[in-house]
Amino acid sequence: MRTDLPWCVCLPSADKPPFYPLNKLCKFCDVDLSSCSGTGSCTSNCSITAICDFFNEVCVAIWRKNETGFSIETLCHNPALPLYGVMLDDYNSSTCLMKERNTTGGMALVCSCKDDECNDELQFAPLWEPTPEDPLKFVILVSLLPLLLMVVVVVGMFCWYRTYRQRQLSQEWESSIKKRKPMAGGLDCSDACAIMMDDDRSDSSSTLANNLNHNTEPLPIELDLLVGKGRFAQVYKAKLNQTTSDQFETVAVKIFPYEEYASWKNEKDIFSNTDLRHENILHFLTAEERKVEKQYWLITAFHPRGNLQEYLTRHVISWEELQGLSSSLARGVAHLHSDRLPCGRPKVPIVHRDLKSSNILVKNDLTCCVCDFGLGLCLDSSLSVDDLANSGQVGTARYMAPEVLEARLNLENIESFKQTDIYSMALVLWEMTSRCEAIGEVKDYEPAYGSKVREHPCVESMKDNVLRDRSRPEIADSWLTHQGVAVICATIKECWDHDPEARLTAHCVAERLLELEDEPDKLSSRSSSAEKLPEEQKVPVEVEIPEEQVKISEIQNIIAVDCSVSDHK
Repeated sequence: MRTDLPWCVCLPSADKPPFYPLNKLCKFCDVDLSSCSGTGSCTSNCSITAICDFFNEVCVAIWRKNETGFSIETLCHNPALPLYGVMLDDYNSSTCLMKERNTTGGMALVCSCKDDECNDELQFAPLWEPTPEDPLKFVILVSLLPLLLMVVVVVGMFCWYRTYRQRQLSQEWESSIKKRKPMAGGLDCSDACAIMMDDDRSDSSSTLANNLNHNTEPLPIELDLLVGKGRFAQVYKAKLNQTTSDQFETVAVKIFPYEEYASWKNEKDIFSNTDLRHENILHFLTAEERKVEKQYWLITAFHPRGNLQEYLTRHVISWEELQGLSSSLARGVAHLHSDRLPCGRPKVPIVHRDLKSSNILVKNDLTCCVCDFGLGLCLDSSLSVDDLANSGQVGTARYMAPEVLEARLNLENIESFKQTDIYSMALVLWEMTSRCEAIGEVKDYEPAYGSKVREHPCVESMKDNVLRDRSRPEIADSWLTHQGVAVICATIKECWDHDPEARLTAHCVAERLLELEDEPDKLSSRSSSAEKLPEEQKVPVEVEIPEEQVKISEIQNIIAVDCSVSDHK
């Protein structure tokens, strides 16, 4: 029992005469372990009842939480005097309601009351939470208020600037269109249909794309069917109606929401470059800002066979088809990377940075064309190292080159960006080869690295496979029994080499695959006893075109731009 507290008188036992005290009766126990958890109500479990020494003393209970558990102390005390450094202010209550107090011994819950033995029944608040009475916490909240207001102002200014900048860019784009000199009489949808023709009647030419009159009403396009959906946009099969008849031309429309203006503008700027025009690059018609729908549109050729990933999933390809698909892909990438046109005129090299089978379309003649330039980058000589560094770690993790996964691109050499495309192209060539009947047993389609990683692997997962384990997609020994496939496999291995400098260029790949096409008799069969199909047994595939669609036989009144003629606008 505490020796520094007033002396108290214990009650006599039941067999002695009763004693009627004038002062209050309170539970009076020294600090002891308690079963009270600090919530709800509980009893002090004190077995000693004492008569307070003075008539003005009240009953008090103190509950503490320490490292080992909970403790309780009950006593009598004069409320006019401090107790452990705090003053009692709730002693006129008939119940002992616990309140948090900062005592000399630390934080504790203290209650006081005036009835006899009222400190035996303890009432706790539902949760022991900090009270606003603590002056330190109040000071902290007040000091943080200006900082919070500053953050709100900065965020508001950033949002305003972003909206303002986007509107300004849109106005600059519109003003540049207005300054552009249109063709005589402009170009209506009939002219647009007229330029959408090449050798397989499935492409649209970008020769006159920049001459489309954007100041008139939007082209009469009717969306038909959703055929693809990506991170930034959706692709629809659509009908470009003619104003002079009920006929139409089938086109593809890539629709970006207003929030993806930057991606739309980047792809539009790359497509608008007339030097990009190539049979193995998706042909571009025009771009439109649809203000009513709050959308940005890119209008291109439509290819009914879909993308390469879908085509390989549904079809096992022949050796001849593998030659055509792989060679055309290499030619398309080589044209992107080239710094000169075939005639020798300078051209700005372009890197795709997201080459994969779903970003490559299959044309009706079973050749490839590269599409989706949302992450493309023009390697202009005016770009600084800082500009290239700000381009970031972009692409699809499954097809990222080792140096991209490791974020160690050589920004001083623009060829390093092309080398990342070569690595991605090698994985696509492997996917093509894995579905070719010339390799022997053909398994179901799997993307590169197949079941080694998840369906949508993250960068860290690909780091484990590509960097740590130096893993690559498997090339079975049975593939190499076919001489032509063996050449392609050797090319693939050189293209996905861990060292970027050791990889082939796209031009070298295109030339090597072209040599395969020039030697069909030598490489068209397996080295085993498998027989080659006679030429007369090969039946060409016919593609049905609905009668109601336009069948354009030739392009009239359009003069193609030749490389030998310098650009003159």
